[in-house]
Amino acid sequence: MSLNVSASKPARTARRAENDAFANILRQFNDFGEVSRESVTPIHIGHELFLQAVPTFTNEFWTSKQRAASSLHEISYRACFKPQLPRFFIDRLTRPGGVVYDPFMGRGTTLLEAALLGRVPFGCDVNPLSQHLTRPRLHPPTLEEIEARLQQIDFSSTVRGPDELLVFYHPDTLAQMMALRSYLQRRELDPVDNWIRMVALNRLTGHSPGFFSVYTLPPNQAVSVKSQIKINADRKQTPPVRDVAKIILKKSRSLLSDVSPSERATLSAVNGRDLLLTGNCAVTPQIPSESVALVVTSPPFLDVVDYEGDNWLRCWFAGIDPKSVVLTVPGKLDAWQAAMTTVFCELYRVVRRGGHIAFEVGEVRGGRIKLEETVVPCGLAAGFEVQLILINAQEFTKTANCWGVKNNSLGTNTNRVVVFRK
Repeated sequence: MSLNVSASKPARTARRAENDAFANILRQFNDFGEVSRESVTPIHIGHELFLQAVPTFTNEFWTSKQRAASSLHEISYRACFKPQLPRFFIDRLTRPGGVVYDPFMGRGTTLLEAALLGRVPFGCDVNPLSQHLTRPRLHPPTLEEIEARLQQIDFSSTVRGPDELLVFYHPDTLAQMMALRSYLQRRELDPVDNWIRMVALNRLTGHSPGFFSVYTLPPNQAVSVKSQIKINADRKQTPPVRDVAKIILKKSRSLLSDVSPSERATLSAVNGRDLLLTGNCAVTPQIPSESVALVVTSPPFLDVVDYEGDNWLRCWFAGIDPKSVVLTVPGKLDAWQAAMTTVFCELYRVVRRGGHIAFEVGEVRGGRIKLEETVVPCGLAAGFEVQLILINAQEFTKTANCWGVKNNSLGTNTNRVVVFRK
């Protein structure tokens, strides 16, 4: 792995001053009553060559004590980060009109937050579901438009759904879903149809009457048919009848509940300038070189999340063959590092001079693996400078509690963000 470390003395001095400016923001941060703890993280290549001691700042930089994020964010997706994370960096490292890019966009948290802040959102994901979940919220229709469209759709269907899905759905509910699925698959979708599909994908399964299904796991993943049979037996439950259109309208009302006219105007201002790609983010010729001001992203954490298994039901409803989606989730650290280095090389092409990357890697394997120490050489090999590591430490929220995970005991307890600069 070759590292690009050459630079003239004046250039290094100017960059060091800019690096110190952002470091000072973190050093002085005490918005929630705590002063940041400052340390260094030693970075090595292998077990021998010492590479760099990276300034590291630990605090609660974003928290549940902050104002709630936009209601538009309330779409469940496995392993997504809070909107406050991208906002923290977008606010401090970009200006309105700049391009903010997420090469692993997932449900589109970075893109939506960027658009709400008047930045131009770019995103890429190998999973086609990402576009289905992201694009409609960048161009939200009105509740009146959604209600009118739902009234136009014939929810009666003579097409029989897969019998295996009856462990999740009442036959009448499944018939409504089949009618909606058929409607969406035979049309060229406009923004209202895209919105309805997005909400339906989010309401397929869950643990309350607000979902199409009987009680099951939270909506960011779908259990297997075999697992649902066991859940039904343990709870002595059978799927009840659900009103699909009513549930879609109710969730739409919630998603749009605090979208103000000014926010709609801000989103409209970037309409047509946004760019959403489906494919490998290591090869993105559609993104102009030197066009991106800031990257905020969180890649797959090794093989911690089974994206194909979690999304099998969503893929079925959207007409996507999950086997056709080749996800880059290497289970071994060396392979993960090689994949991330390839991504960083493409990011170096698209990020403008002076631009930044905020690369969130969390912690995995019970905290035994600190991916921030693994990802620093990836960015350096591509030509970036590592500026600092930010560790956002806080207690778990209710999402983790519903899985029976105790605060700061299991799972991802911190956000660990490596900040690079070109």
